[in-house]
Amino acid sequence: MNVDCLPNENIAPPGLKGLIVADTEVGSVRGDEGWYHYRGWNAAALGRDHSFEAVAHLLLSGALPDQEAEDTFRAELGAARRLTPETVKIVAALARTDLPPMSVLRSVLGMEVDPRPTLDLEHDERRAAVIRAIGITPTVLAAVTRIRSGSEPLYPDESLSHSADYLRMTLGQTPLSQHARAVETYLCLTADHGFNASTFTARVITSTGTDVGGAMAGALAALAGPLHGGAPGRVLDMLRAIGHPDNAVPWIAAELDAGRKIMGFGHAVYRAADPRSETLKAVAIDLGGKLVDRALDIETRILGYLAEWKPNAVIVTNVEFYAGVVLHLAGLPQEAFTPTFTTSRVVGWGAHLLEQAANNKIIRPNARYTGPLHNSN
Repeated sequence: MNVDCLPNENIAPPGLKGLIVADTEVGSVRGDEGWYHYRGWNAAALGRDHSFEAVAHLLLSGALPDQEAEDTFRAELGAARRLTPETVKIVAALARTDLPPMSVLRSVLGMEVDPRPTLDLEHDERRAAVIRAIGITPTVLAAVTRIRSGSEPLYPDESLSHSADYLRMTLGQTPLSQHARAVETYLCLTADHGFNASTFTARVITSTGTDVGGAMAGALAALAGPLHGGAPGRVLDMLRAIGHPDNAVPWIAAELDAGRKIMGFGHAVYRAADPRSETLKAVAIDLGGKLVDRALDIETRILGYLAEWKPNAVIVTNVEFYAGVVLHLAGLPQEAFTPTFTTSRVVGWGAHLLEQAANNKIIRPNARYTGPLHNSN
């Protein structure tokens, strides 16, 4: 193999794993400790004890709000959920096509979010564009889900919290408070998670100085991949396929023998328990029911088998396992799982986008050429 690179160039590991590529004050993941944070605050604790509005305010503005600031931000986010009449018509038309929900949202971002380059905007203008993107995301994705189920879309009720309104717009009715809180906990837990693929994509695109909608659209494309944002639904498929917990070990053994991934287990970063999974497990237990009992039993059996299958590896239950259970129990259809993740993660993208734009340098790494070299003389 020919290798074409300069003698002093550093070679990044595959997938950039473990490589630090930027400084950030937004948050970090400490996988060996089983801990992650938002601006220094334990993110799992925030998910248990705070509203989505408080967590979003922290990520975007750098501080947990007092009640007055939280109420003000909640009103700002509520207003941002409105769509223009023209966009309502376009969403309805696109929802009746074969476009994936993320593609519909990408189209709408270009119409509803300030199209000016971030390079030409002041911080407050960038922040307003980010809030607008965060606001329209649940409205658009809920409308697509409703229309494709044969129902009329519902549009924002600004008197509700962001999470409760998203659930109402998706389900077509005001949700039970327990279900709204369960989904809110999920949204808080998944708002940011280090330099994951979609967040890194958002920062790379922002580094070019382009518009907020463009950066968000790129992040959406990354999140739509099943290895990033699509696993909770596949966990439900797995639980259905396994059926009785007694079938868990033979089912998993057959999947591994076939070289297939086991959704809901293993993580690229965590070498201790995934705190998101632990928190959602507690939420699932509070919700209760036969599905939860079965999931708990299946999880125990799968972890036991994986420990024997790879005794020198640390394989943990990841966030997708109990996310699928919780979102299902809250009444969300499986096709709404990735849109729900998006409703959350758009906040983290916004926080990283604002940070990148505030002290920008275009992200332009090198590649190592490994193809043939030809003599052109």
